[in-house]
Amino acid sequence: MEPVPATTGTQAVGRAARLLTEIVNAPRGATFSQLSHRAGLAKSTTSRLLLALEQARLVRREDGTFLAGDLFDRYAWRSGGHTGLSRLAHPLLERLGAATGETVNLGVPDPGGVEQIAQVDSSYLIGATNWVGRIVPLHASAMGKVLLAFGGAELPPGRLGRCTARTVTTREALARELEDVRRRGFAVTDEELEVGLVAVAAPVFANGGSPIAALSVSAPASRLSARARTSATAACVRSATELTSLLRHGPHEEGAA
Repeated sequence: MEPVPATTGTQAVGRAARLLTEIVNAPRGATFSQLSHRAGLAKSTTSRLLLALEQARLVRREDGTFLAGDLFDRYAWRSGGHTGLSRLAHPLLERLGAATGETVNLGVPDPGGVEQIAQVDSSYLIGATNWVGRIVPLHASAMGKVLLAFGGAELPPGRLGRCTARTVTTREALARELEDVRRRGFAVTDEELEVGLVAVAAPVFANGGSPIAALSVSAPASRLSARARTSATAACVRSATELTSLLRHGPHEEGAA
């Protein structure tokens, strides 16, 4: 008996898998011509399959190069990889930075406080500090207060260190403030981490009840007036909510019944 030929659907899956394997194995991605040649596929077939992979978020296109898509980033952060979370969040951070003109940071809990894992710089010269890789105290930072308020982090034992004259250093006062943070859904620090620095932050959730990260907007106090702070806070909360939705549901399930 002659073997049953593979179905068109099975062939398509196999060819798409070959393309995806080539993309994932290429350290800096691969061009269309490279993929067509390496996979041994006609250009028309390569184009059709790449389009399908893009629509499924398995592949993304960047500067004429094909790279692994958002779904791989989501898998990476679920496995504990901060790089995947940073890449997934980056477009949102860029939009938030463009909307506010100020420094935008993404931070995650760390045994020593909050670690900054991604940043979009301010459009201004003043206040453009690089915070990536730095760990800031939970009680003195907006991101830290958000994580504390919603159960994403715990205060270490011992005294609360004083960073400036305005730092909250008693657990009782901090507990009262965290109640306000839970009620409002965001946190604010006004010259508590550094003199002249104001920041607002909102929590980022995934599939659990506690936040896995926090998103913040920071600027010199002279620039983040009460009105500007209100606008920046609203934009920050919207972006954190959008990132939460992406982490929980993915790009194609948002708004689904």
